[in-house]
Parts: sequence; C-alpha cells; structure tokens
Amino acid sequence: MQTTESLKRTIKSAQDLLGVVKTMKALAAVSIRQYQRAVESLAEYNRTVEMGLEIALKKMTVDVSPVRKSTVNRIGAIVFGSDQGLCGQLNAGIANHAMDEMTALGVKAENRAVICVGMRPADILEDIGQEVLEVLDTPSSTASITPMVQDITMILEEWRFRHQLEHVYLYYSEYISGANYRPKTLRILPVDQTWLETLRKKKWVSRTLPTFTMDWESLFRSLIREYLFVSLYRAFAESLASENASRLAAMQNAEKNIEERLEELFVQFHRQRQMIITEELLDIVAGFEALTGKKQKSVQKGGLRHDG
Repeated sequence: MQTTESLKRTIKSAQDLLGVVKTMKALAAVSIRQYQRAVESLAEYNRTVEMGLEIALKKMTVDVSPVRKSTVNRIGAIVFGSDQGLCGQLNAGIANHAMDEMTALGVKAENRAVICVGMRPADILEDIGQEVLEVLDTPSSTASITPMVQDITMILEEWRFRHQLEHVYLYYSEYISGANYRPKTLRILPVDQTWLETLRKKKWVSRTLPTFTMDWESLFRSLIREYLFVSLYRAFAESLASENASRLAAMQNAEKNIEERLEELFVQFHRQRQMIITEELLDIVAGFEALTGKKQKSVQKGGLRHDG
C-alpha cells in the first residue's frame, strides 16, 4: 500500500499531466479553426478558377468528350498524414485507406510511385509492404502550405514528363466538424473531363460572357495549374485540420481518464490519511489507558502500604 507521501507525489504528477493535456487540447482547437478558415477562404478562390475555366471552355470549338475507362497500370500517389504523435488513429486510418484504394485500382505495388507527407504514414505503409519514394515534412502553419504545394507541383511535373505517370491520386483526411474527419480520395490527374464538360455547358451568371486576349492554350494550362494548386492546398489544410481534430479527441479522452484517476487517488489518499489518523488516535487512547492503569495500580499499592 502506498504511503500518503507517495500518494501526494502521484497526485501532483497526475495534476501536472492534466495541465499539459488541457494545454494541448486548447492548441488543437485553435489550430482546427486556423486550417478551417484556410479551407473556407480557398472556396472563393476555387470558384474564381472554375469561372475562368468556364469562360475558356465556352470558347472551345471542339467538344470535350468523356475519356473511356482504360486499365491503369501505373499511378502516382500522395498520402497526407502527420509527423507528430498523439493524434489517435489518423495515420493508420489514412495509410490503410490509401492501400485499399490503390489495391482496388488493380495496380501492383511496384508500379506505384508513393510520396508521404509525414513520417508516420510512411512507416505504416512500409510495414504493410508499400515502398515510399520520398517523405515530406508536414507544414507547421498555413503560411508553410504554399511552398509545400509548389514543391509537390514540381514533383508532379517530373512524374508526368520523366516517368510518364498520367494518373495521380491524393489520399487525405477530410475534416467534418468538431473532432470528426473521414478519409478521402481525389484524382487530380488526368483532369476529369466530365467535370470540364459540365463547366462548359453551365449557364453563365450574366448575359455578357467575358472575353480574353491571352492565347487560349496558355490560358487553359494556367487555369489547370491553379486547379491543381487549389486541390493540393485543400488536401494539406483538410489533413492538418483532421490531425488536430484527432488530437483533440485523443486529449479529451486523456483528460477524462486522468480526471477519473485523480478522483480515485484523492479517495485513496483521504482513506489512507483517515487510517493514519485513526491509528494515531488509537495509540493515544491506548497510551492514556495504560498510563491511567499504572497510576491506579500505584495508588492502590500506596494505600495497602499505608494500611499496614
């Protein structure tokens, strides 16, 4: 059984840990809002890009017909996870989701070019048999996302022109609300031609269609690059928001467990202290009774001697 001093030290350690958990919980909540605002602001920019594509596509003279489904032999994949721990099943969930999705495409493991954002999903993928070509650091803030998107854009260019990889998929966690998120798959290359045809046939918001003087092909390529930028930026922001949502859930569970443990420790401490106090009182009473008994015996003996 622990002594009261030992229990005091245990309680102090638990209280310190609870303070750390509450701080991490608050930071996770703040970070979620930060990345959520980034996603919200990106929606307006995405709308602008789509409007630009809509204008350009309406000037086309050839119909954009959907591409027939063909066998995919080689793919590029970018898996978004985290470098830090204490975020629940986020990394295991997205790694397993990516493996399931790539397997469903029927592409062999050796024909997949996989890049991971974050060390932890990379470790999980390699443990289950998927080679990872490169591991990128996760951004630490919204300001760090844009340089990372630019780096990945260069990687995509290399994949397309040097390695002839035409199919590229993003696997990331999409933030929902609170501490909830879900895995998501997005094919960014080749661009969905059904989506392009839908934009082309969409009715313009006003009677007058804006015009442009830039070369059509150059404009279209620029708009597609912006579409890729938006898709990658959103994947980063959603993944980071989901990471903090998962960490928030983990910290909430940890906070609950620590509080329950503290309650048990306090009960044990008060019980232990009460036992000590009771033992001390019993010792005092026993000592008092012993002294009282000796005094009575001494008086009785003194009285006997006097009578003699």
